[in-house]
Order: sequence, then C-alpha cells, then structure tokens
Amino acid sequence: MAELTADRVWMRQRPAWLLPNMWWLVVPAILFIVLFFLIPVLSLFASSFDEASPGVLTFQGRLSWDNYERIFTRPLYYTAIFRSVWIGMAVSLICLVVGYPLAFVIARSMRPGVVTLLTILVLASMQLDMVIRLYGMMVLMGDRGLINSGLLALGLISEPLPLMYNAFGVILGLVQVTLPYMILSLIGTIRSIDPALEEAARSLGSSRWHVMRTITWPLSLPGVYAGTLLVFALAISSYVVPALMGGWKVITLPIHIYQQIAEVGRWQFGAAVAVVLFLTSLFAMALYILALRRNAGGRV
Repeated sequence: MAELTADRVWMRQRPAWLLPNMWWLVVPAILFIVLFFLIPVLSLFASSFDEASPGVLTFQGRLSWDNYERIFTRPLYYTAIFRSVWIGMAVSLICLVVGYPLAFVIARSMRPGVVTLLTILVLASMQLDMVIRLYGMMVLMGDRGLINSGLLALGLISEPLPLMYNAFGVILGLVQVTLPYMILSLIGTIRSIDPALEEAARSLGSSRWHVMRTITWPLSLPGVYAGTLLVFALAISSYVVPALMGGWKVITLPIHIYQQIAEVGRWQFGAAVAVVLFLTSLFAMALYILALRRNAGGRV
C-alpha cells in the first residue's frame, strides 16, 4: 500500500519533460536508427539514380534510370536475383528442419545440466569469427579435406566429391552460420507454450505426433516466422559465405555489389544493385508473411 502511494506521488511530481509512458527511453535507439540506417539507406537510394561515373563516390545530381535499365535488361542479374532468393529459402527450410527438434529438446528438457550443455553448444558456434569457422569447414570439405580423404582411403569413392565451390557448399556454409539464430528464436516461443495443453491432449488419448501437429507446432508458429525471416535475411545478404564456400563461382547479388564497388569502382551501379537486393528481400519476406498468415489463420 505504501509503495502504491509512493508511486502515485512520484507520478504527480514528475518533471513535465518526462512522458507518462517513458517513451523518451526509445529516443537514443530512434536516433541511432535514423543516423546509421535511415540516412545511409536514403543516400544509397539517391546514389542509385545518379549517373554512373567510375571512381566517383560523391552525389553528382545527374539523375537517370540507366543503372536500373542495365540491371533489368541483362540476364546476368536476373540469374543472380533468382539464385540469391532460392538459396535463402533453402537455407531457411534446412535450418527450420534441423533446428526445431533441438530447440524443442532444450525448451522441454527437465534437466538443467542438459539445457545448459545444449545451450552452450548452440552459442559456442557464435563465439568464433565467421571467417575462421568457414575456413574450418573448408579444411573439412575440400577436395583433399577430411571427408574426401577418409572416403578415398576407405575406397568408397574413386574421386573427391564436389562439396565446395558450388551451391551445395554455399548452402551448407550459410546453414552453419545461421542455424543458431533459428534455434534461439524457437526456444523462447516453445517455452512460452503451456505444457498443460500438451499433457491434457495426451491424457485424452492423443499420440505424441498428434499433439505435436495440432498443438505444439501451431502455437510455435510465431517463433518459426521470426526465425525463418531472420535466417532468410541473413542468407540473402551474405557476402563472405558465397565468396569463400562458393569460390566466386556462385554469383549472388552481394557478390555483384562487391565487384561493382571494390573492383570496378562503379559506386552508383553498385548502389542500384544493393537497392534491388533490398527490395527483393522485402518482397520475398512480404510474400512469406502473407502465406504464413493465411496458413496460420491470422495467428501471426
């Protein structure tokens, strides 16, 4: 009672600049987003319409559609857009299939030691730099790596398997990098599901599979939605993984951006490709959200 009275007195005597709902606490975050996201994105968008001048970074003000005309009239960039999207979708699906069982075990385990050990294993993969982890995968999956060397020594194959420098290697590398984000997104959602619902269904004779299909999976869709979108956004915008695991043979939109800016010096055309990547990602995510909401009956 005394605490309630003190709270009411404080609310009446608070400074006028202090908003009732403490919205001022979000001002630093909003300023950060405006300064380091909104303004750079708008600058990138404006540069994409500027006349292409190799080696010139400053905005010249000579606006035209030439950069976008070049992108949408050359099949090279159509292929890159399609490849980026389907690789992102494949990585999201694989991370969901692989990560959901582990997230369910962590969320439902009654043994604190098991939960701690599995959580450490998930987080441990995020403690090392991405490049170091990818070089480790290259040692494992190279033509003379541990996998091919072992299979050749056992006589199971006559020549090395093509595990790298193709789409398979890029997808596997992206799954290795993004899987923890999917698992962490699912753990919180599955933990929020009341176990009493599952126990009630089991007590009425439902099988484990039926409970999973009709109760656990539908209620965990918000986590599925968040995890797949996060993984898709990370996969479609990744540059390091296609460069290392794809060996510059799997050309995606981030690879085109790097080549245009770092190698050719066409900042304006690179900005146009970046805008196309940004819009492609937004469009794909919008379609995914609409499809998911339709399938989930508006629960997400």
